Amino acid sequence: MTDSDSHHDDASPDEDRRQSGDSWRESDLRTDGGADAAGADEVKLDPWGSSTIADYRKLFEQFGIEEFDAVLPDVPNPHYLMRRGVIFGHRDYDPVAEAMREGEEFAALSGFMPTGDPHIGHKMVFDEIIWHQQQGADAYGLIADLEAHAARGLTWAEIDEHARSYVLSLLALGFDPEEGELYRQSENRELQDLAFELGAEANASELQAIYDFDGETNISYMQSVVTQMADILYPQLDEPKPTVIPVGPDQDPHMRLARDLAARMRYFGVTEAFASFEAQPEERPLLRQAYDARAEYAEDAETPRCGEAADWLRDNEPASTDVRESTVEKLANAGKEPLRPRTRIFDRRATEEAFEALIEAVDGEKRVYDEHVDAFDLSQSEAEELAREVELDNGGYGFLPPSSVYHRFMTGLTGGKMSSSVPASHISLLDDPEDGYDKVKSATTGGRATAEEQREKGGKADECPVYELYAYLLSGDDDEFATEVYEECVGGERLCGGCKEQAAELMAEFLEDHQEKRAEWEEKLDELDIDLDSDRKRS
Repeated sequence: MTDSDSHHDDASPDEDRRQSGDSWRESDLRTDGGADAAGADEVKLDPWGSSTIADYRKLFEQFGIEEFDAVLPDVPNPHYLMRRGVIFGHRDYDPVAEAMREGEEFAALSGFMPTGDPHIGHKMVFDEIIWHQQQGADAYGLIADLEAHAARGLTWAEIDEHARSYVLSLLALGFDPEEGELYRQSENRELQDLAFELGAEANASELQAIYDFDGETNISYMQSVVTQMADILYPQLDEPKPTVIPVGPDQDPHMRLARDLAARMRYFGVTEAFASFEAQPEERPLLRQAYDARAEYAEDAETPRCGEAADWLRDNEPASTDVRESTVEKLANAGKEPLRPRTRIFDRRATEEAFEALIEAVDGEKRVYDEHVDAFDLSQSEAEELAREVELDNGGYGFLPPSSVYHRFMTGLTGGKMSSSVPASHISLLDDPEDGYDKVKSATTGGRATAEEQREKGGKADECPVYELYAYLLSGDDDEFATEVYEECVGGERLCGGCKEQAAELMAEFLEDHQEKRAEWEEKLDELDIDLDSDRKRS
């Protein structure tokens, strides 16, 4: 989940920005990659690679990432990156939005692998952390120096130099170090202790399957993954709270593993159940279906028997599938046991004392088994809250699943990928303002072959790296200005020369202002509670 040079070196898809009216609407920037977006049948997400996400829709279909448009109305004062569809997806952002609305505690964290100068692609993540902090989040900015050393082979001297630069840009853009926390992985003992505990719940074959590690992958590289999992859960060390990690979609493998490890670290799990036997998630809908139809088959509809439900399900669910057969078999084996909904709290890794405390804490009717408790008077949400309270009282973490939001990648100024190895394709936050001006002036555009054709047909803002600069950065919070630029372009009123000149001037102004603020923070950097000069060996 660290934001490194390669993570923003990816190409952006053509974006179907449909504008009408004087303000941005949810439909203005599509979050599906465009109607004609090209893409492979399967998308490979590589946290350390430079894969191009050609079709963002496939992320919804293949990985369960949800469209951000669905949660946007519930977000108070949404950031312009959210309003414009640059933040296009999320995983379980609803608890974060709810905490924001209700004034409850929540957190935001993202990390930066110090492998080079921070650039305008990184600015999106900086802005997301800062915006969440301004909305009341406990904000965390971390330097992934262990990852940079293990995965990229940077020396500690190189890491120190780049870490200082990332921190300065984060502060210059508005991060409040007094209200938030800055840290380096290598200097945070609590983080390393948590990583050790998480490592006990992960294994090498799992990391190999997720990250394509092989027999040649060094152990420190694998360890850096577990450290990142600890980073993601670190804001919840003191107490569980909704936590959002802003990332590019290439970082989703980290998020899925972190959510899985958060669950594995829990003392208890909570599920719906219908009898004493264990049911798989895919079997539960059939059990619910059989229970709801009990009046059709049960001798006593108040106490339907599992055997009766097995016969009914066999007759009324004619399609013979593995799920149907396994469900019927479990019901038949349970025989005359009543089929009755209940909430099951099961033991994942609880201590004996914690499990005994859980049994005592469950009020009302309950059934106690060796590894779970069935509660008949608790809803699933009530049971989850109770289980977390018991866990915390008995020394557990009680982690909530971490949430994430996903932003689009920026297109390189020369078209295609934005690459740190191609200086003309990106703008560093350390570039001289005049160099930033020149890069924008030399950028590829979505303009037509001639001015006459542009006036007649309009420009292709959806394919224009310069328009992206307006939408992602140069318009700031001014939606009306961003809309104006778009409509003038596609309407043929705005020609590329004047558009680039305006963008180049705005970029130079931004860089000048940013670097002035960096200089101000440079003088105060030693006062911060973060050590930017490592005393590790300079290997």
